[in-house]
Amino acid sequence: MPYASGRVIHDADAHVMEVPGFLADFLEAKHRAIVTDTALFPRRDGFHSHFKDQHQAGGTDVDETQVMLRKNWDALGAFRKQDRTRSVDLLGFASQLMFTTALLTYSTVLEGGDAELAYAVARAHTRHMIDFCSVDRRLLATGYVPLIDFERTARAGREAIELGAKALMIPSRCPDGHSPSHIGFDPLWAVAQEAGLPIVFHVGGGGKLLEDAYFNNGLPPVPDFHGGDDNFKSIDYMAIAYPPMKALTALIVDRVLDRFPQLKIGVIEQGASWVPGWMRNMDSAHDAFYKNEERLQKMSLKPSEFVKRQVRVTPYPHEDTGWIIANSGDEVCLFSSDYPHIEGGRNPIKRFEASMAAADIDEHRKQRFYCDNFVDLMGAGLAPELRKAA
Repeated sequence: MPYASGRVIHDADAHVMEVPGFLADFLEAKHRAIVTDTALFPRRDGFHSHFKDQHQAGGTDVDETQVMLRKNWDALGAFRKQDRTRSVDLLGFASQLMFTTALLTYSTVLEGGDAELAYAVARAHTRHMIDFCSVDRRLLATGYVPLIDFERTARAGREAIELGAKALMIPSRCPDGHSPSHIGFDPLWAVAQEAGLPIVFHVGGGGKLLEDAYFNNGLPPVPDFHGGDDNFKSIDYMAIAYPPMKALTALIVDRVLDRFPQLKIGVIEQGASWVPGWMRNMDSAHDAFYKNEERLQKMSLKPSEFVKRQVRVTPYPHEDTGWIIANSGDEVCLFSSDYPHIEGGRNPIKRFEASMAAADIDEHRKQRFYCDNFVDLMGAGLAPELRKAA
């Protein structure tokens, strides 16, 4: 029996675990000397030999009953696209919205630097994701679109859609010199809305979350979530929501969502406990500044109503998802597994179910969490036969 059974569940966050050399076939030759394995895997020196010794010769021996227990590169379908169909079968998800691992943070490093290189990496990212997802219609590829240059951004969005991307990922980090809500990006929102595809933020796209000084407290260093030292710790985890919160506020207050009412925004793997208070705070700001700001006076809805209409967010399994749904609205939250990343846990459904039961979330609202809100987010990116998959 698949891990997810008894209802239709769409997975709003799943990943490829890239291996050294993965980008060579997708990046223009003139940029390959800069975007190297060392740049992409700076702290994974031992992985290449592990990959070569255990996987390259002919795949791995997999106990299929352990599909949710094996994580990162040891998981079935983590890096071999030929294995991913079997992993989705065993997981039981109707679809998975697919994200990179190696390029989540690397691409945003380029946002303030070489524009030509940034857009080249974005094109390579999109080609890589579409190639991996080509083996199964249930795998929905994300394309990456930098926000450096207005004209190049619009072109990158169009190209990603033409190549087959089902969602356009943009950084939540504010671009240098202009807001993500700048009217120069209207062609990007227009092309996404016309195609019926969402814009998505993902953790890693916010750039550096905290200044280094926060980690110099005079005490011994603490391990990160993985037991190492280059991922999130408790203090910078608390700042994960700030970049998308600020970016979304700009998009709402500057009336991007008002002017593009069919545009949907996904906030992926950045938690959701912040969402109810943020919605209320935006409404408070709307009321406080309404008489002085024409842009607020022109808004057709309150800020929180735009969130309910157009923004979809994935809670972490360890959060109180039932409380979040009760306080943000039935329309907002999405299920995600983060497969095969460790952060997704071994049994996210169990944790989500326990939280929703404690908050008396009824079956109708569960249906929205597991399925309907994702269908609404993905629009034309989700094939009709996948919307109500058995």
